[in-house]
Amino acid sequence: MSLAVRVIPCLDVDGGRVVKGINFLDLRDAGDPVELARTYDAEGADELTFLDISASHEGRATTMEIVSRTAEEVFIPLTVGGGISSVDDVDRLLRAGADKIAVNTAAIHRPELVAEIADRFGNQVLVLSVDARRVTAGGASTDSGWEVTTHGGRKSAGLDAIEWARRAADLGAGEILLNAMDADGTQDGFDLDLIAAVRREVTIPVIASGGAGAVEHFAPAVDAGADAVLAATVFHFGTLRISDVKGALARAGHPVR
Repeated sequence: MSLAVRVIPCLDVDGGRVVKGINFLDLRDAGDPVELARTYDAEGADELTFLDISASHEGRATTMEIVSRTAEEVFIPLTVGGGISSVDDVDRLLRAGADKIAVNTAAIHRPELVAEIADRFGNQVLVLSVDARRVTAGGASTDSGWEVTTHGGRKSAGLDAIEWARRAADLGAGEILLNAMDADGTQDGFDLDLIAAVRREVTIPVIASGGAGAVEHFAPAVDAGADAVLAATVFHFGTLRISDVKGALARAGHPVR
């Protein structure tokens, strides 16, 4: 029997507020993270992802107090990411109420961090966040045609995104949070080619992120290989509700909770 497809709202937090833009630019306020977390829990979200999007860029740790308050309000798994650079950071966030930890920039700079976290806490708590974009003309070429970016899409990591996902899975990552930078906030649909390319290389769960704009966008992401679908803009600004997405997935023949 197939596992249920998870529907996951994402809280991109900057300065204590949830924000959302297009391709990580032109951010606009979407509300209080604690209030939104409470709402999504009540609406039937399967999990919640909390990303402090400016932590790595600003060279600081995730805002612990907001994480703790958010964790107190939800009874579903909470994944937290942003500015995590050590096993001690993971320990503090788990103690603050996080169930899973998403790592990105620090793991690229020091891949052994993935193995260290998995060895200490188990791979079930470790999500590798991959901000992938198509290589543009003049950029460093990759075998797959996708590259990894860091610092909220501000910098190229000089890595093949598909190869990095495979390597991190081998190191002990438990899931891949695959964010299509080109599609982020556009509401034009998920990058199905990117999802399929990663699915061919890893056996761990893949969370599709970036581009959701209509209920019709979610089932194709699962068809392409995603085990979970993540969205932000359509939920924060009331375009869709969790039940709308689950209904569309069920009608397409995908099991949901």
